[in-house]
Amino acid sequence: MYRQFLFRLRVAAVALASGALAPVMAFGQVGPVASLGRITAQAAAAPAEPIRRLTVDDAVRLALEQNLGIQIERINPQIQDVAIAQARSFWSPQFGTSLTNQSLNTPAPTTISSGLSTITGGTFATSLGVNQTLPTGASYSFGWNGSRATSNSIYNTYDPQLQSSVSLNVTQPLLRNFKIDAIRQQVEVSRKQRESADVQLHTTIVQTTSLVKNTYWELAFQINNLAVQRQSLELAQQLLKDNERRVQIGTLAPIDVVDAQLEVARNEESVIVAGAAIKQAEDQLRALIFDPSMPDFWSISIEPADTAPFRAEAVDVDAAVRNALDKRTDLRQAKNSLAQSDVNIRYFRNQILPDVSAIASYSSYSVGGVPLPQASSIPLGQVDQPILSQPQRSFGSVLGDVLTNAYPTWTVGVSVAYPLGTSTQQTNLARAKLQYAQAQKQLKSLELQVAIQVRDAARTVQTNQKRVETAGAARALAEKRLDAEQKKFAAGIETPFFVFQAQRDLATARTNEVLAISDYNKSRVNLEAVQEVSSGGGGPVTSAGTGAIQTGTAIVRQSQ
Repeated sequence: MYRQFLFRLRVAAVALASGALAPVMAFGQVGPVASLGRITAQAAAAPAEPIRRLTVDDAVRLALEQNLGIQIERINPQIQDVAIAQARSFWSPQFGTSLTNQSLNTPAPTTISSGLSTITGGTFATSLGVNQTLPTGASYSFGWNGSRATSNSIYNTYDPQLQSSVSLNVTQPLLRNFKIDAIRQQVEVSRKQRESADVQLHTTIVQTTSLVKNTYWELAFQINNLAVQRQSLELAQQLLKDNERRVQIGTLAPIDVVDAQLEVARNEESVIVAGAAIKQAEDQLRALIFDPSMPDFWSISIEPADTAPFRAEAVDVDAAVRNALDKRTDLRQAKNSLAQSDVNIRYFRNQILPDVSAIASYSSYSVGGVPLPQASSIPLGQVDQPILSQPQRSFGSVLGDVLTNAYPTWTVGVSVAYPLGTSTQQTNLARAKLQYAQAQKQLKSLELQVAIQVRDAARTVQTNQKRVETAGAARALAEKRLDAEQKKFAAGIETPFFVFQAQRDLATARTNEVLAISDYNKSRVNLEAVQEVSSGGGGPVTSAGTGAIQTGTAIVRQSQ
């Protein structure tokens, strides 16, 4: 009764001042209505944008095909393939050849026997060679040489003199560099880095997929939020019309029309802000799923074909934790780093062994050409007599001697070397062992962080599920309250203020329900993602490397 008395007293007081408030009423009636008309006119005048209707699966598929981050990350495995090929290239055989021509012109050491003051001649030589390091640690070199030499010295056996030789040298480590050497270490580490690149690519794909889904649901939420704000605007506009009719028949004070107009203006602002939020969400989604080189990249409008679903599902937290411990990419990266460290430790442990190598070599040499008489073979007093010489030998004969092993030379031996005192290899091994032990502790710490993250994500899903249920109940109650306030106002026992408040509460309740459903779907996406990639945090993983500390962050990006 007291509220009704105050309401009727307010109506009477304001009616006396209706003449003074008429300009305010006129201004209030024109302002919001006119502004809304301008908004509608501008929307009608704007050119129609092409619309792309997408499901959430379509958005993910487009992102896997066109997302720039994924395209960049796909190059890393190819780079690591090149690194493996580069490491294996040290096992490739090396071929070499040479061709030389030498001219000789020197003073003779003595002229008593030769009668020459100058020794002249020349040598034309060629060579071929192959050397290679084998995956067993052994190395070999094979070479062939051939030459043709001319000289005016009588001490030469042949002029021209033809020579040919072959040689083969093999070295096989027996202790150090037997099971692993620098090349095999680099090849194995490169393979592990290739696996790491695959894991990182998978991380990027999962994180991008999660981000696309969340951005898709964010766009759906903003569209639903715009619908909620428009519903609130329609309610405010309808109340404004009702108040205007009541003022005309004298059952309502003119000031209540101004309040209704103010409420319409507030809802118009909310509609404008909600529309801008949709454009912002569209830009974020288009940057994730579309190729920027598309001609209509910025003009195309994205329309979600899927509505944000709500399906209450039980969450098996223990199963999610087990799945994460098995699949999480940061754990796989940490284990990969341990595997690289293990390779380095095996290498450093091998390097402290004595350098014992078996050596074997073979060579074959032959000479020929046009034979010359030796000065020492000419008897005194028979200088003018003809000299019998050996038959001429062609280069084919010389080469035949080499190939048929006519004059072989074999060498077999063992070489041993061992450093005195503390070596660099021993310090590298000690450091690598300490870093390996540290990395194992870090892996256990990371596993604990994974379990915490998964449990937190599962708890968030359960919380959001309850939020949806309570938000739905709150929205239903807000609708009932608004209906009751409208009936009271129609009966004249309530002021418009309580109707405005009920409308605002209903708008808030509807927004909260839509937001809760959106957050629920996002939390489901995050729970799936956190079982494969990190949601943030993590620490450095120590790798033995080449004996120095190398730190790498296991978490590269944080999914949203």
